[in-house]
Amino acid sequence: MSVVPAGIGTGRRLSDDVPDELEVGSEGKGRGGRGDGGRRSGQRPVGGVTASLLLWGYAALALVPLLLMLTSSFRTNAELITDPLGAPWPLSFASYREAWTVGNFASYFLNSLLVTCGAVVLSTAVATMAAYALARGRSRIFRWLEALFLSGLMLPIHLAILPIFFLFDGMGLIDSRLGLALMYGASGVPFSVFVLTTFFRQLPEELEEAAQLDGASTWQTFALIMVPMVRPALATVAVFRFVPIWNDFLFPLVLLRDEAKYTLPVGLTTFFGENATNYSAVFAGLVITTVPLIVLFLIATKQIVAGLTAGMTK
Repeated sequence: MSVVPAGIGTGRRLSDDVPDELEVGSEGKGRGGRGDGGRRSGQRPVGGVTASLLLWGYAALALVPLLLMLTSSFRTNAELITDPLGAPWPLSFASYREAWTVGNFASYFLNSLLVTCGAVVLSTAVATMAAYALARGRSRIFRWLEALFLSGLMLPIHLAILPIFFLFDGMGLIDSRLGLALMYGASGVPFSVFVLTTFFRQLPEELEEAAQLDGASTWQTFALIMVPMVRPALATVAVFRFVPIWNDFLFPLVLLRDEAKYTLPVGLTTFFGENATNYSAVFAGLVITTVPLIVLFLIATKQIVAGLTAGMTK
């Protein structure tokens, strides 16, 4: 007597003999790996929520001093003395006028802008050309040159303040904004070369071969094809060099003599010493010094994200 499995030869499917409860359970396991996987897939883990709350709390806490600085700059000195945490209403721009004109912040701001932008442009231009040559060079000498550039990262530039001072004194660059920009530009080359060389090596060499077949010269290939493709790295290098140069206090203090050539950090210190009790004007000076960095960071962040997205879609 042969044993015939249920459902064979009877016109019924094997699934007809399976209870409905088991079918529902197996479907749930098939979708989410568990019976309740479909319900839990849209839920965030508890650790992720806690980390997000902690990060948002830290961000809010870090913004409190900036908000106090901003609101205090729009109040008069008398209001700050009587009610330090009051609302800035009505808005008063007298402290900004005083800091910009009487405090000579217009000159300080222009000096910082010239020195910082000049140094960033110089260091980025030199480092871009050097990084491209090091990334595409095949000879052993290029490896030695790359190691020489990277060795500049081992020595903090502020430790060389005395040699730089005597060098500038012999070259007649003391009390010169040009000398200050040249020093900042040279000090930023090792870091810029380190970042840009890595990006250039990630680009396929077939792009250069195709450009050569189309008749492009080496400079045309470099300027029109390779440089636009490393825009995220260029933006990163520019931001990482702009911020420390803008905030630097030691070198302008040592290398500059004329107060009219002071940058914002040195000028702000001088202004604070002369107006220690004029709180509203001091807060206005702090805002003038800080706002350009915030604006630059926001703009550069958008450029980096846009460059990365464009590179991923090509």
